[in-house]
This record gives sequence, C-alpha cells and structure tokens, in this order.
Amino acid sequence: MIKLLIRYLNLMAMTIFVLVLFSFLLPFMFPGDVLTNMSGIVPQTEEQRIALEAAYKLDQSIIYQFIFYVEGLVSGNWGVSLNDSANLFDEVKLAFPATIEIVCYALLVSIVVGLPLGFISGLKNHNPFDFSVVTFSIVGYSFPVFWLALIFITIFCLQLEWLPISGRIDLLFDVPENTGFILLDIARSDIPDKGRAYFDALQHLLLPTASVAIVTTALFIRFTRRSIMDVMEKDYIVAAKSRGFTQSQIFFKHGLKNALLPILPILALQISTLLTNVMIIETIFSWPGIGRWLIQAIAQQDYPAIRIGMLIVSLFVMTLTITVEFITRAIDPARDRVEVE
Repeated sequence: MIKLLIRYLNLMAMTIFVLVLFSFLLPFMFPGDVLTNMSGIVPQTEEQRIALEAAYKLDQSIIYQFIFYVEGLVSGNWGVSLNDSANLFDEVKLAFPATIEIVCYALLVSIVVGLPLGFISGLKNHNPFDFSVVTFSIVGYSFPVFWLALIFITIFCLQLEWLPISGRIDLLFDVPENTGFILLDIARSDIPDKGRAYFDALQHLLLPTASVAIVTTALFIRFTRRSIMDVMEKDYIVAAKSRGFTQSQIFFKHGLKNALLPILPILALQISTLLTNVMIIETIFSWPGIGRWLIQAIAQQDYPAIRIGMLIVSLFVMTLTITVEFITRAIDPARDRVEVE
C-alpha cells in the first residue's frame, strides 16, 4: 500500500508540474503582448512597462520567471483580469465552488439512481423491466446535454412556469457568499425566512442538476448492468448457486463488490465528461460557476483569466482521476499485479 501511494503521489506531482509548466508558457503562445497576457495590465508608458517587467521578472531568465510564477500560484497571487482588473484568485474562489456543487449533486443523483437500476436490470436481464431501463439509458445517453437543458427550460420554465430559468437564488434573498455552496451559505447566514430561501435555491438547482444527471445516470446504468451480468456468469457464482445460496445472498456476498470494481476506473474516465457537461449547463442556466466564467473569458479574449481557468480545471480533473484510480488499485490489488505482469 505504501509503495502504491508513493507511486501515485509521484504521478500526481509530475502531472502537476507539466500542467503548471504549460500554464506558465501560455502567455508566450497567446497573440498580443506577453506582458499584458501575463499581468492583465496594458502598459501606458515606457516607465510603466519597465516596472511591470521587473514586477513579473520578465527581465530575468526563463527559469527564474517560472519559479516566480509557481510562488505566485502558491501564495494566491494569480494576477488580474484583462477586462475588469478583478483579482483572479477571488473570482475563482467564488466561481469554482458553484461548479463543484453541480458536479456533486449530479454525481450523487447518478449513483443513487443509476447503480440500483443497473444492478436490478443486470440481475433481471431480458425482462420488461430490463428493457425499460435499457431504453431509458440509451435515450438518456443519446440526448446532448445542451439540448436536454433547452427542452427543460422550454417546458418547465417558459410553458409551465414552475421553475426559474437562470441564476442560483432569487435576488430578494441577500445571502453572503462565504463557502461558495449556496445551501451551506444559507445555513450559515442570518437572513430571515431561511425556509423560503432553501426552497428557492433548490428550485434553481433542480434543472441544471437534472440536465447533467440524466446523461451520467444513463452511463452508470449501462456500465453497472454489464458489470453485474459478467460477474453473475463467473464460476464462483455458479458454485455458490449449486450450494443452495439465495440470489440475494450471492449478490451481496460475492456479486456486489466484484461488480463495483470495474465501474470505478470507468468513473475516473467520465470525470472530464461530467465536468464538461456542467460547464455547458452553467452557460445555459447562467449558473455562476467556473465554466461560465471561463467561457466568458474566452469570448472576451481575457488571456490571464483563460490561463488560470484552464489550469484550475485541469488540476481538478487530474486530481479526481488519479484519486479514483488509486482507490481502485487499493481496493483490488490483484488488478494492479495483473497489469504489472
């Protein structure tokens, strides 16, 4: 276990180094002035340019510039936006929790709904329930997430007028942004009538979460169904049946763990897809997350914001992927030995 942990920590360290190095080189690849791309400030005079070059160490060697950049990342000195001169660290600190919020809720719904349906469908395959679940998974996975979101908006927001069309909470509720998670911020706030605030926040959360969760749930159903069908055909399952064990005993003692193990690596591969779908949904529902913020930065050619946004998103995906992969190897050491051999 210790050797496995060290190996994955080394992998994570090398990956972080490559991502940070690529982020450092981006201002040199962007069109325009390197100093402006790096600092977010357009020098007005030659004296100001010289001062900025000295501040961002552009008058030093490239290695010293990289070290200075890493120190700035660690200390929270991420520069300012090219468009509104806002502090990038503060903007990411507010936007990123909103993205994680949608990711967590969509993933929770997918696990709670997708795994049980997949298991039941796999155990009772080729019956009407199985056909219904498979049909739902195929249809749910076939819908582009942006099209599904637009259908939800048309039906539930414009026609039925049941749910809000954008934002995280009604402007009537003045909730201080402490953690960035709207439900936690409501709990920690001193605003009157928290019950209505919770209800309004959940209404705003419903459609963005459902738009992402339907696609992810469909994937979970397909993977779980196939995994449990493969496991239930193994020799040790057949032997357990011959000894008189009931199907529920076989499933919980032998089938469940072995069926979950192949799903974890697939989950790691789907993290980037899940985050991409969330970033699309944020734009459609005007959800103030990192995806909407980054897309706006790209549209406005805000190169300092693009640089930091791409780095943060990449680090998030990389960290989750490597963590899930490590958990998989730790739970199933035999899989690691087979791959090494």
